[in-house]
Amino acid sequence: MSRSQPGPMSRALIKPDDNATRSTSARILVVDDDDRNLLSMGEVLSGLGELDYARSGEEALRYLLRQDYAVILLDVIMPGLDGYQTAQLLRQRESSRSTPIIFLTAINKEDAHMLRGYDAGAVDFLFKPFDPVMLRSKVSVFVDLYEKTREIKQKAAVEQRLLEANLRANAQKLEAVRALRRSEERQEVILKSLPLCIRSRGIEAPHPTRFISGAVERLTGFPAEAFTAEPGFEASRIHPEDLPRVTEALEAAVRTGSYVAEFRWKCADGSYRRFLDQGVVSTDEDGQPSEISGTLLDVTERRHLEDQLIHAQKLDAIGKLTGGVAHDFNNLLGSILSGLSLLQRKVDMGDDAVRVFEMTQKAAKQGADLIARMLTFSRRQHLKPENYDLLRLAETLSPLLESVLGGRLKLTWDFEPDVWSAYVDPGQLELAVMNLVINARDAMPEGGSVVIEARNHKQAVPGPELPAGEYAVLRVVDNGSGIEPEHLAKVIEPFFTTKEVGRGTGLGLSTAYGFAKQSGGALRVQSVVNEGTTVELWFPRAQTGSMNSVLPEKGPRRSSTAGTRKPAILLVDDTPELREFTRAQLAEHGFAVTAAGGGAEALMLLEKHPHSFDVIVTDFAMPLVSGLEVIRFARNMRSGLPAIIITGYVETQVIGDRPSDVPLIRKPFEFDVLIEAIERVCARDIEDASELTCGRSRGDG
Repeated sequence: MSRSQPGPMSRALIKPDDNATRSTSARILVVDDDDRNLLSMGEVLSGLGELDYARSGEEALRYLLRQDYAVILLDVIMPGLDGYQTAQLLRQRESSRSTPIIFLTAINKEDAHMLRGYDAGAVDFLFKPFDPVMLRSKVSVFVDLYEKTREIKQKAAVEQRLLEANLRANAQKLEAVRALRRSEERQEVILKSLPLCIRSRGIEAPHPTRFISGAVERLTGFPAEAFTAEPGFEASRIHPEDLPRVTEALEAAVRTGSYVAEFRWKCADGSYRRFLDQGVVSTDEDGQPSEISGTLLDVTERRHLEDQLIHAQKLDAIGKLTGGVAHDFNNLLGSILSGLSLLQRKVDMGDDAVRVFEMTQKAAKQGADLIARMLTFSRRQHLKPENYDLLRLAETLSPLLESVLGGRLKLTWDFEPDVWSAYVDPGQLELAVMNLVINARDAMPEGGSVVIEARNHKQAVPGPELPAGEYAVLRVVDNGSGIEPEHLAKVIEPFFTTKEVGRGTGLGLSTAYGFAKQSGGALRVQSVVNEGTTVELWFPRAQTGSMNSVLPEKGPRRSSTAGTRKPAILLVDDTPELREFTRAQLAEHGFAVTAAGGGAEALMLLEKHPHSFDVIVTDFAMPLVSGLEVIRFARNMRSGLPAIIITGYVETQVIGDRPSDVPLIRKPFEFDVLIEAIERVCARDIEDASELTCGRSRGDG
C-alpha cells in the first residue's frame, strides 16, 4: 500500500499493518507541521487507506488539486494558513466541499473555538494527545462511508446497464415467444412477486395491448385477458388528466424509438394506482416498426413516499424561514413598542391622539402574537412541559368551548378513565384543542356534534413520525363538511385555509402541528368530504418522577437599598433602533447605561473596564459573538456578575445552556419586565455578597 511519507527519518518507521486484510483505494490526508505527530498518526491509521502527509495548509491544498480524500485530519495551529483558514478554503472548492474534516488541537478546547471550527466545516474534534483507538475508529467510519458511497454509485451504474440490457433481452424474447415458452413461464412466476409487468403493444392507435404478464392481476385487479381482449380497455381507465400525455408519448415513440410515460390508472376496486410505462420500438424483418415492448412498473408507493418527503421538506423549509425572520420581526416590534412607550411618557396627547396611540400599540402586540403562533408551527417556541393529567382538560375547557360552540353544536367528552398523563405544556395544549374545536365549529355552520376523545396507545414499532413508545392520544372528531383530498396535505401549512376570505388566518392547524411535533408527538388528520374530520394529537406519556420543565417561581421583588445609586448597565444589542430606545428608557429610570453595538464591542469594553458595570443586559443572537459568550467572558473576570439575556428568538436547547441565574426576556417585552429583572438579579447578587450593594461597582471603590 503506497503512501506519501512524512519525512526521511520517519519513512522507515511507518509500515503497513501486517494484520490488515483490508484492500481499499480510499485516501486519507494528514496535515500537521510536526513530523512526530505525522509519524504517530501514520502508525495508528496504517491499513485504513492510502495516507498522504502535508506539513502546512498550502501543501494540503496542493494535494487536493490532484486527489480526492475520504477524510482530512487537519491541525488547527500551523504556520502560514492555520486549520480554520485551510478548512474554509477547502469548503470553497466544489470537489472538496463535502470531504469530512477532523480538527486536531492541543489547546483550543473552549466552546468558542470549537464553534468556530464547526462553522469552518469540521465534523469532529480530536484533542492532543489523542487516543489511538478513538482516532482510528473515527477515521475508519469516514473511510467506510467513502467506500460504500462509491460502491453504491458503481452498483447504480451497473443496475442501469442491466436494466437497459434487460429491456433489449425482453424484446428479443417476445419475438420468439413460442420457442421460449418454458423460460417465459419461469419468468412469469418471478415477475408475479414484483410490482412489475412485461408487456407489448401495437404501434397504431389505440395501441392495443398484445401481451402482458407478471403481477398484472395483483396490481390492477384485472386478469391479463382483460387487457388483450379489448383494444381500448387500458386507455379507457387512464385518468382523464393523464390520457393526452400518454397518447402523445405513444405517437412519438415511432419517431424516437422509445416510449416513457407515467400515469394514474383506475383499478378494479375503483382506486387509482400510478404506473411507470416504458418501452422500446421493435421492428419486423423489413426493418419497419412493429410493436412497443417494455415494462409496466407500479410506482404508487414510491411516489407516495416522495410526496411525503417533499411535503416534509417544504414544511421544514417554512419552519426554518419562520424561525429566521421571527428574530428580526421581534426586534422591529420591540423597537416600535419601546418607541411608543417613550412617546407615552414624554408627549401630552389629546383624546384622539390617545385612541390612535392605543390602536397602534394594540396592532404591534397583535403582530407579536402572530410571530409567536408562527414560531409554534416552526417548533421554535419556548415550551414549559410538565406531567399533565388529561382528565383536567374537560374541567378547564368545557365552559370556554361551550360558549364558543353556541347552541347548535353538541360537545361531548369521551375520555378513557385510566388515560395516561402526558408530558406537555398545559397552556399550549389548551390553545391547540381550542383551535381544533373552532375549526370543527366552522366546518358545521348548520350545526352538528364535536367529540373530544382521549385514548392510550402503545407504539411497538417505530414509524416515520414517531419512535416506539407509549403515547396519550387526543382526538377532536366532527361530522362537518370534511376536507377535499387534494387539500388534506396542505391543511397544516401556515396561512392555508379552506374557509372563506376573512374567516380564518390559516394558523390554527399549523400551530397545533408545530406544538405536537416540538412536544415529541405528532398531528394526524383524517377526513371524508360531507362526513367529517378527525384530528389526532399524539403526546409522549408522562414518566413517573419527571421533572417539570418550568422556571422557578419568582421570589419577592426586592428594591435597591435607599440612598444607593442605580446599577451601571452594559447594554449589548446589534439592532441600533432597539438599543437606543432601551438605552433611553433605562436612562430615564436613572440607570447609568453604556451601550455596545455587538458582542465583539462588548468584549472590548469589558476587557478595558472590567469593574465598571454592575449588570449586563445583552441580546442573544448577534454576529461573531453571542450574548451568552459575552456573559461567560465577563464572568471569567468577575465571577457571578449579574446578567440578563433578551432575545427575539433562539432554539430551546440553546436557551437551556445559559447559566441558571441568568433570566431570559423575550422580545418584544414590557419595559417594566426588564426593570424588574434588573432589580431581581441585583437582589440575588446582594445575597451572594452581603457586603456589596447593587449600586456599587466591585473592586473600584
